[in-house]
Amino acid sequence: MAYQNYAIAIVAMGLMISSCSRAGKESQSDSPQEYPLMVVAPQHETLSVKYSAVLEGRQDVEVRPEVSGLITKVCVEEGAKVRKGQVLFVIDQVPYRAAVQKAQAAVAIAEANLATAKLSLEGKEELFKENVISDFELKTARNSFRSTEAALLQAKAELKTAENNLSYTEVKSPVDGVVGMTSFRIGALVGPTMTEPLVNVSDNTQVYAYFSMTEKQALDLTSNYGSLDEAVKSYPPIHLEMNNGELYADTGLIDAISGMVDKTTGTVSLRASFPNESGKLMSGGSANVVLQYDRPGALVIPQGATYEIQNKIFAYKVVGGTTVSTPIEVFKINDGKQYIVTGGLSIGDTIVAEGAGLLKAGTKVIAASQQNKEKEGVK
Repeated sequence: MAYQNYAIAIVAMGLMISSCSRAGKESQSDSPQEYPLMVVAPQHETLSVKYSAVLEGRQDVEVRPEVSGLITKVCVEEGAKVRKGQVLFVIDQVPYRAAVQKAQAAVAIAEANLATAKLSLEGKEELFKENVISDFELKTARNSFRSTEAALLQAKAELKTAENNLSYTEVKSPVDGVVGMTSFRIGALVGPTMTEPLVNVSDNTQVYAYFSMTEKQALDLTSNYGSLDEAVKSYPPIHLEMNNGELYADTGLIDAISGMVDKTTGTVSLRASFPNESGKLMSGGSANVVLQYDRPGALVIPQGATYEIQNKIFAYKVVGGTTVSTPIEVFKINDGKQYIVTGGLSIGDTIVAEGAGLLKAGTKVIAASQQNKEKEGVK
């Protein structure tokens, strides 16, 4: 009997402990969890999105010799500004001057031969009229005259070629620009078949920034303009962040959008042009193209305040201290940190500002600062 009473007492004690444990857990689950909250309010938001870009001058020209020979003069220094037509190098002109003189002599001989052939033809024509020579002899004289005419034309063409070759000994800049580095000095043997250019001349008065974005981003970018052409014509000025983090003083314009998606990368290429009279931007450099979107009266929330299910974005409204899952619509472009809400939330709504991916609908929440104040009040 005593043993039965003892067993009953143990079971009763266990039930009491279990009941207390459940009550403790229920008490804990009923207490609100601490989360950062925010009240949705309108603000003027300028959204900046950066895209990596490669810079190229308006023209980067490889200067190559058109004739062979030894360099006898280097006329410019590396890094110097040059004008179109300015002489950069001089190749040994002696053999080319001799070729011009030889061609001139050939022209003189051809002219003399033509004059002789003309006199001969005129004499033959007179003799033919008097029936002194046959028709065959007259035709032979005419053919000889035409042959000397052709010889003169050929001699003149060879003279022109020789004169051109002589002019090519002065290697000139094809564009206005800045001279790059060169390893060629006086005495170097150069020619038109060499693989390395004598020097590069870069026209950097205008610099192109080449960048790319995903197909979706490109479609979003142009969706407000109806077509690629209209987007190029109407898109507002853009900014450039240089490699040192400094914002370039002058704005640029998007002047070309590729109509094709790269099959390998899935991206669309774009080009923006920037003025560069100061020469601060260097061809071959890198930078970030900064596209800005002004949104007055925007409802801006952190991306940490949202979660995504099947390509739909949700946020948690706090209604009566309890979370309510709410689908929202956001502006197509974002900076990776915030969303601009275009639907689903209203001014004055309270939402969970961070950690939404860890919550469930129906969770009781309280602002962190508020819970701390309540704890201090209890003390």
